[in-house]
Amino acid sequence: MAKMVKVTLVKSTIGSTPYQKKVVEAMGLRKIRQSVELVDSPAVRGSVAKVPHLLKVEEL
Repeated sequence: MAKMVKVTLVKSTIGSTPYQKKVVEAMGLRKIRQSVELVDSPAVRGSVAKVPHLLKVEEL
């Protein structure tokens, strides 16, 4: 079974660049404190690395 990560939006995207807003929305996050479980892959880790100040990541 593939490893998973739980990604939670902890800060608003208001004031972020349009690129950062698109990255957050592409992960499936729309509201603060919303969480999604994603497969732990280099693509997901790269997306998280673009907006680490907005997210909390937990390994499952």
